[in-house]
Amino acid sequence: MISVIVPTYNEEKGISACLESLCDQTLPREEYEIIVVDGNSSDRTRELAAEYADVVFIQTSKKVGGARNDGVMRAKGDIVATTDGDCIIPPDWLEIIKKNFEKTDIAQLYGTVYPIEDGIKNRLSLIAANTLSCLGYYTGTFYYTLGCNTAFKKETFIKGGMYRCIDAGDDVEIALRMKKLGKVKFDSRMRVGFSMRRYQQFGTFKSLYEWFYIVARGGETSKFSYSKRKYK
Repeated sequence: MISVIVPTYNEEKGISACLESLCDQTLPREEYEIIVVDGNSSDRTRELAAEYADVVFIQTSKKVGGARNDGVMRAKGDIVATTDGDCIIPPDWLEIIKKNFEKTDIAQLYGTVYPIEDGIKNRLSLIAANTLSCLGYYTGTFYYTLGCNTAFKKETFIKGGMYRCIDAGDDVEIALRMKKLGKVKFDSRMRVGFSMRRYQQFGTFKSLYEWFYIVARGGETSKFSYSKRKYK
């Protein structure tokens, strides 16, 4: 079984579409479970999620990395996959994940993203991100992994210390530890629809600056409220 972990916080506008796409996979529904870990939302996120997910509960650990960790500890699957509550998941996503773990002895698997919201600026931004992922992987210099589109062997994930509970960069940092325990693999066919709402509302350069600022300081900061923004 594959366990899909979806951290949420005030996602009532997008959670239904996200979970509908997860329910509409080419992999039979009995071969995977959906676990929603909510950051104590003040809207209808948990109520809407309960219509689709197998498990919905409020996180006990801090921040988005902690929410993912909480979900993994409740997971029944040998493979755990993570995405975000405002993403759209293509129908073959879980099948691609399953086939990779069947054929290859890997610790972590990750893929690419495409913008849900149309527009040349959004497309160019994610083309740049995907190019960075490819270059980093094929040159062996770094792994640009994203928490919205990654999967792990559960046993290795736990052994490696799981996600750090920090404001930003937890999804990139973890690959450095996973590669010490097994293979970290990139598969460009493993795609996820990524919401550009943060960049549209708060500005691309400002959001990227905040992210790099936080990561450069070890993943935590009191300067920005990056991880729990109030969206319009």
